[in-house]
Amino acid sequence: MNTPSPVALLINIDVPDLAAAVRFYEAATGLRLNRRLFGGSVAEMRGAAVPVYLLEKPEGSGAGPHVPQNRGYARHWTPLHLDFVVEDLDAAVANAIAAGATLETGPTLHAWGYIATLGDPFGHGLCFLQWTGQGYEP
Repeated sequence: MNTPSPVALLINIDVPDLAAAVRFYEAATGLRLNRRLFGGSVAEMRGAAVPVYLLEKPEGSGAGPHVPQNRGYARHWTPLHLDFVVEDLDAAVANAIAAGATLETGPTLHAWGYIATLGDPFGHGLCFLQWTGQGYEP
């Protein structure tokens, strides 16, 4: 089977308050608002290799026609999260906490570098990584 390659990758993050999410992701990660879409209910954030879209979705709204859960923004675990590679982990963590993130673990040292895990104000997990060598390469 010949699987087609994707043309692009987009990251979408549901949030209950778009203005607050834009402020948080600008202050905590350095992403910048590029434009608003769909009547102002979507914010395109730029500054990383992949665009990040913040999608305003009300608390309790349906997640999809075949998904039994409704959206909730209390801190939750999900197998998919964002990792931000930064040059100065301590400064990045301090900025994120000042913007409203909660430090959950770290910073801790691993063979590839340092990591700190955090929660954003909208229930999502995110990590900051600082490489000590060539990333995940040995």
